[in-house]
Amino acid sequence: MPHAKLNGLNLYYEASGSGTAIVLTHGFAGSTSMWLPQVEPFSENYQLITYDIRGCAQSDAPEDPNLYSWDIAIEDLHQLLIHLKVTSVIVGGLSLGGIVSMHYYLKHPEMTKALILADTGPGFRNPKSMAQWDNERYKEMEVLKKGGMAAYMASGYSGNTYYTTPDIMVSHSPVGLANVSLALQTKQEMIPLEEIKVPTLVIVGSGDTASIPPSNYMHRKIPNSRLAVIPEAGHGSNVDQPFIFNKTVMDFLKDHNL
Repeated sequence: MPHAKLNGLNLYYEASGSGTAIVLTHGFAGSTSMWLPQVEPFSENYQLITYDIRGCAQSDAPEDPNLYSWDIAIEDLHQLLIHLKVTSVIVGGLSLGGIVSMHYYLKHPEMTKALILADTGPGFRNPKSMAQWDNERYKEMEVLKKGGMAAYMASGYSGNTYYTTPDIMVSHSPVGLANVSLALQTKQEMIPLEEIKVPTLVIVGSGDTASIPPSNYMHRKIPNSRLAVIPEAGHGSNVDQPFIFNKTVMDFLKDHNL
């Protein structure tokens, strides 16, 4: 599958199927490969687009931290969709990818037909909670910078990234991941959920205890949203229970004539 020269770097993407476009963004330290259980069923009736965000896997990973920000990440995705001649799209993602999806909607509501938010959250209301989260991310960055991918994989910080297989994980640039974390995972202000006006599916694994409260909160705050709890699934609900995950998404899209 190809790379595209977009927004100043080479972005890796995969596209399959035809019809209404669905784009899925991976979680932190993820890649296109985490969506393999979705490729065949989704591409039967839709054009499925997945990609590696800058700093991850097969996309370029600039060492300069100034080349990472929310504006840049959203522009990468937007330029990819333009490159693929997509004029409207169902935008989804898991964990960090879900936050990318919400930011994309707020920047490009005219492009977004619906949102799929899996095992994610909308940011922090409590400054103390944000500070605690950020402090852990800074520690995680130090592991990446000092010990590389081997140290990260051996640390507790990689526990939730099991949606990435070891062979893909070792291909990441540790500096790239540290830059992604600094730019996109720290200082996460609360997203204005009430401004989301498109049909939204909120998915969470029943065992993803950290994501259940924010998922409930998003469901309460986002108009026209649906909450689905995937049984016997953790933070990677799409890989833990792919059949249930896929059916949940397909039923949601069918019910909204998407």
